[in-house]
Amino acid sequence: MAKEFTKQQFEEEVLNAEGAVLVDFWATWCMPCKMQGPTIDQLAQEGFPVGKVDVDKEPELAAKYRVMSVPTLIVFKGGKEVKRMVGVQSKEALKEALANA
Repeated sequence: MAKEFTKQQFEEEVLNAEGAVLVDFWATWCMPCKMQGPTIDQLAQEGFPVGKVDVDKEPELAAKYRVMSVPTLIVFKGGKEVKRMVGVQSKEALKEALANA
């Protein structure tokens, strides 16, 4: 399972991370998010730096990063957004986004 980031953990675990981190902004009621979820979990199991933010539980984070629709997947590196993808993405696309960050 991918880690659920809260507002309290976000700065330390995402913005201050050594390398790139992929964050899946999602919601429990979102069908495309449910399709994307297993891919995020697989990446986590394979050791990739990924996590999730439930936009209903963490509306401040969603607002701060202008998440208008879910799923929105953002790659952060060095405390900044370096890539944004909206909608369901393939595992390969997500690996590539992390590799090229």
